[in-house]
Amino acid sequence: MHTDHRAQNLAFFLVTLLLTLACLVASIVKTNAYNRTQHHAEFSGAALFSAEGMGSSGVTVTAVPRSSTWSKVFDLNHEGLTDFNYQAYTYDFTVMNSTRDEVDDFLMTLTFDRTVFLSSAWNGALEIHQMSEKGERCDLVPDMRVYDPTAHTLSTVRFDGEDLIPMHAGDYLVYYPSSTMNAMEVPISPYEATTPGLILYVAIGESIEDSTLALDYNFHRLITGEPLFWLSVTGMALWLVALAIFAITSAQIRKYRERHERDNKIINESIETFTGFIDAKDPYTNGHSKRVAIYTRLIAAELGYEGEELDRIYYIALLHDCGKIGVPDHILGKPGKLTDEEFEIIKSHTVRGGEILSSFKSLEGVELGARYHHERYDGRGYPEGLAGEDIPFIARMICVADSFDAMNSNRVYRNKLTRETIIGEIETNKGRQFDPKVADVMLALLRDGRIAVGE
Repeated sequence: MHTDHRAQNLAFFLVTLLLTLACLVASIVKTNAYNRTQHHAEFSGAALFSAEGMGSSGVTVTAVPRSSTWSKVFDLNHEGLTDFNYQAYTYDFTVMNSTRDEVDDFLMTLTFDRTVFLSSAWNGALEIHQMSEKGERCDLVPDMRVYDPTAHTLSTVRFDGEDLIPMHAGDYLVYYPSSTMNAMEVPISPYEATTPGLILYVAIGESIEDSTLALDYNFHRLITGEPLFWLSVTGMALWLVALAIFAITSAQIRKYRERHERDNKIINESIETFTGFIDAKDPYTNGHSKRVAIYTRLIAAELGYEGEELDRIYYIALLHDCGKIGVPDHILGKPGKLTDEEFEIIKSHTVRGGEILSSFKSLEGVELGARYHHERYDGRGYPEGLAGEDIPFIARMICVADSFDAMNSNRVYRNKLTRETIIGEIETNKGRQFDPKVADVMLALLRDGRIAVGE
């Protein structure tokens, strides 16, 4: 029984530990998958170039030009123009992280819908793509602030002492943010922003609002940002607390059981010592009390009793003849027929036993076995002539076990009976001396050999 409970408890702790570890593994897998997910968003229109900006999956982008501008004359066809026809705009492209996770990295691709001239950019690198009839020109400019046309393959024009990169409709640039300590554009901390910038010359009266800004980015979430992680941590904490409680409780229960077993051993040895005094009064019945207790316990176990209840039944049966302590030795050991007076003295051991045990309160019903084990099922027993169900059940079990041991033992006035005679006597006395149900159990134990005649 205790082993079964222990196995069940260990199985429970193992299953809950596995579930907790499964949550932890799931949180790691989920976090890694989340961090590997590439997000893509495209923005265009007036909203992008306003203070509100445009957002997608926790990231907002605004491309607001600064208010201070200046104009220049771009004589593209060498026509001798003198009026300002292009205006410079400083665009601050603010990438705002509106989540609790870091934006680990991002790429910003700006595809133009009209001709503009790129003057400068900060802080990252620009990968510039120019389309022409001869094909695409692509080059990486690490820092536009120190752009040297001779070091690149890009188409470049020079106006008013400034080298500019023309970007026509369909041309695009890719902005790679800087991770240097000075710029530190990536990673973007939770609820923080970074602001790369471009200086573009746009024809006066026009804008780049219909250009398209594409943003590719991915997040970096710490494992502590994953709800499943905290669920697993909480589960592990509860598991450890439960394990500690279980260990402490188990230790206390183990000590209690050891003490209980020690106390039971002391009780058992004390009772057996006492009953040994009783059995020693009659050498022909030495060991009788213990044998009756063993048989009674076997009968009770067959009838469904178990655990501490079986122990209680054993002790009651062990003390059933304690009243014989007051019967004179010469009567107990008399080889001949007892006189009526002597028989009455013998019969008085039941009442005397009940009286002796009436103060034994820690063993419930202990006096019943001593007082009533000589009652008969047909009502012709003693001391009170109880019949049938009026006889306490414990006494009915002891009655069968006591009678069997008497028939299976050598006495001063006869030898023990044969197996067939004993079985026949029990069969004959079912419903007379013995409770039929208890008698049938004893007969089954004898026929199956679980109680051997002669032992």
